[in-house]
Amino acid sequence: MTIDNAAELHTTWAARFNAKDLDGMVALAEAGSVFVPQPGVIVEGDGVRAAEQQFLAMGLPITLTVRRVIVSGDIALLISDWSLKGKAADGSDVDLSGTTADVARRGPDGWKYVIDNPFGTA
Repeated sequence: MTIDNAAELHTTWAARFNAKDLDGMVALAEAGSVFVPQPGVIVEGDGVRAAEQQFLAMGLPITLTVRRVIVSGDIALLISDWSLKGKAADGSDVDLSGTTADVARRGPDGWKYVIDNPFGTA
């Protein structure tokens, strides 16, 4: 699936998250992209897949609301509010939320994440 509109990148990622489609989530990022699974921690390569799997393992759906998409040529800043709330698969209470500050780039295969930073400026 090629994403032709930067505004659809976040909603597509959320749909894949809620479908527990880890391969589909990872496919929305460029090779060499980075992911920030918690403030101050940056992962790349196989670390992206492992970090996203940890979020999926909670077994909770993500709620995501796109707040703003700013596009300049082939670069976009994506800002969305998100939350994961409820009882995780292990029975623990989860109440995570944040506002993204993600960077995407349009390439020959559409829009993809370069920096996936779900905790924004935290």
